[in-house]
Amino acid sequence: MDDDVLVIPEGIERLAKWTDRYDVIQGSRLDFDGGAFFWQYQLILSLGIPNPIAKWDLGPEGYRTMNQLCFEGGMFSRRVVDKIGLPDARFFIYGDDACYGYVASQHFPAAVVADVVLKRARAVSNWDIAGKRQLNSTSDTNRYYIMRNRGYLARYMQIYGDYHPVLFRLGNAATFCKEFIRLAAVDKCFKTGIPALRRGMKDARKIVKDPNWKPMPPLKDAE
Repeated sequence: MDDDVLVIPEGIERLAKWTDRYDVIQGSRLDFDGGAFFWQYQLILSLGIPNPIAKWDLGPEGYRTMNQLCFEGGMFSRRVVDKIGLPDARFFIYGDDACYGYVASQHFPAAVVADVVLKRARAVSNWDIAGKRQLNSTSDTNRYYIMRNRGYLARYMQIYGDYHPVLFRLGNAATFCKEFIRLAAVDKCFKTGIPALRRGMKDARKIVKDPNWKPMPPLKDAE
């Protein structure tokens, strides 16, 4: 849940039918205008970025496997929390759900399903791309954490052998370019936006090099 989405009355029932097959399930949602909302369910592991050309159609069976998660419309079993622990609060406001889904998918089957369980309830400024994908307005605070939290994602990817420094840096560059485009097309606040992105990149490098960093512990061991 989040403060800008509403649950479809039968949303839980729509997700429940998938629980015998998947431990991590991502429901679909409608945009604030009632149209379909595309969520990037596939992480390009080498770059550590969402796949911008992942298939829009979830196929005749109504699902596709995924390797990240969104806490809006996502559901996961207690087994997941026992195995990988709680979501990492160090992310603060951005990317904790995507990383949690990545880690969970390393241990459990995960899928995004076509069943609609949420509707976005707040209109935001955006740049519509080809009628299906959009680039929404955001804040400088978000911009900072978008870049900084790539440091935490890199640490988790190191654990599972998916971190490749050169390619991940390329992903950093792609993320920076995406945010620059967002600034140009939607927010138009370069004076504060660019410094926020640069601060985030600087702090991400510190996280990657931090010798004392540890992942979230499994919940069952903590008990």
